[in-house]
Amino acid sequence: MSGHSKWANIKHRKEKSDSQKGKIFTKIGREIAIAVREGGPDPEVNNKLKDVIAKAKANNMPNDTIARSIKKAGGPGEGVQYEELTYEGYGPAGTAIIVETATDNKNRTAGEIRHIFDKCGGNFGTTGCVSWMFDKKGQIIVEINPKIDEDELMMLSLEAGAEDFSVEEEYYEIITLPEDFSTVLEKLESTGIEFTESDITMIPQNYVNVSDADRAKIERLIEMLEDNDDVQNVWTNME
Repeated sequence: MSGHSKWANIKHRKEKSDSQKGKIFTKIGREIAIAVREGGPDPEVNNKLKDVIAKAKANNMPNDTIARSIKKAGGPGEGVQYEELTYEGYGPAGTAIIVETATDNKNRTAGEIRHIFDKCGGNFGTTGCVSWMFDKKGQIIVEINPKIDEDELMMLSLEAGAEDFSVEEEYYEIITLPEDFSTVLEKLESTGIEFTESDITMIPQNYVNVSDADRAKIERLIEMLEDNDDVQNVWTNME
């Protein structure tokens, strides 16, 4: 996994979340609602909920807000029922893009996602058209810090069940199988390690180099997708 520094993108997302925490928390709240509906309110037996809680904590969502979201999702009379849907397509320069959504109206969401692709010079695709280019993995990002010993972190991660450990320019990247994500995260968390990001993600098998002009178009496409209320995550294989 070495050699494909995503630090600039990670910092951009972190800065964005700091200025739009309400929107980020709303999106995570939808993920909590879906997880509770599918597997119940106990994260000890609901791995999906456990993973969403880890994501919430990585985004500095307060514990009481997480608890309220779980209680609300499991309570009677919860009106809005969200459905998880994934869309795929191509951006400028043939870049692959996966869009994960949580919606209460799939016709509205599909229309809006298609419109964004068209407006930004992309092509809205069919299910499976680009997902084969990605691997679903757990990803944990830890900013390099003098207080963190690289060898100790690597050994701790691998012993906890991590699949890969790499050192980038400004951060450590820990990769896990999706089913091992929560176990590795909890082990690191128990030792006081702080995370810049932690989530189940789609990692490209190969990255595509693009021109500066195309990069600007792709970034605009991604930004418009991320600004959509129904969009939870956007992944691309742009370098």
